[in-house]
Amino acid sequence: KWKGEGTTQNLESIVIGRCYNYIRIVNPAVGEKNCSQIWEAFKNAFINKDPCNILPKDYELFINLTLHTIPPNKSLFWENNQLLVNSFADRGRRYMSLGDTLFGFIGDFLNWCGQADSHGLDYESCPTTLECENNAVESFWRMASITYAQHSSGVIQVLLNGSAEGGSYPQPGFFADYEIPNLHKGKISQIFIWVVDDLEGPDLESCGIQSVKTLETRLKTLGYDVTCTDNNK
Repeated sequence: KWKGEGTTQNLESIVIGRCYNYIRIVNPAVGEKNCSQIWEAFKNAFINKDPCNILPKDYELFINLTLHTIPPNKSLFWENNQLLVNSFADRGRRYMSLGDTLFGFIGDFLNWCGQADSHGLDYESCPTTLECENNAVESFWRMASITYAQHSSGVIQVLLNGSAEGGSYPQPGFFADYEIPNLHKGKISQIFIWVVDDLEGPDLESCGIQSVKTLETRLKTLGYDVTCTDNNK
């Protein structure tokens, strides 16, 4: 009935497994977390509810249970280049992108939704953001993005795709709408923007022009110390 793909098969096992994988192998420094409790909080955010009426705040308990420190100078924000970010961040060893936090790691590349008046998951289809903005996945990533921005500090990195159709700095977009407004200015010393073109791709945008300039101007107006680099070797 929806246009989006349904819930990822074996979702519960994946979420609980990713939680243990993270606290045991990826980043044991975060300490003990109750992975079964985390699954329950995740599921209860959207289960037995209208799949078009899930709000970011519904994930508050999940976020509180998974929250941990994001080390200063390690935050890496991005748009339109998730695979590059994943390899560049190196699972938190170089940077800690949203997908390298426990809450982001749990949700990465998964899909999910429930159904009104049913305790089951919908494996057939889930609403896309075009069908309704307040869907389970969109609201999850909004809450995760807000939390990530609020807990970022020191020198901030922003990795943008200079070959992206529709602009390196998309508006609306998660960085524009949920991350920039939730940065704590007093905790941030500098923002580095990296504009990176696809290896075979067109060079559509660079520092100081088009949407990248819009971003630079916005951040400078907010009082941040901003540096932008093109295709840094």
